[in-house]
Amino acid sequence: MNYYVIFSHDVENSLPLRLQVRDKHLARLAELDAQQRLLVAGPCPMGDHDDTQTGFSGSTVIAKFNSLADAQAWADADPYVDAGVYAKVIVRPFKKVLPS
Repeated sequence: MNYYVIFSHDVENSLPLRLQVRDKHLARLAELDAQQRLLVAGPCPMGDHDDTQTGFSGSTVIAKFNSLADAQAWADADPYVDAGVYAKVIVRPFKKVLPS
């Protein structure tokens, strides 16, 4: 298994959409974490602070998958995709160098 980074870019004013399916979204990430495949995951706040009331510009997930196709399929099945949270999702191979 190799790491893949999933960059997701939100639509404008995505916070209400996020809140509708957040639990389902987090459950999928918790599965990756339980399988020890998750390196990091989290949203990108609109500003340089953690004020969730201002919303988010997107999310980043770095996790292990068997292939780019598997990572893309996992990203495509995200509840945020179905709920219309994301305007665009980019999946790329990722090479972890540091920390070792």
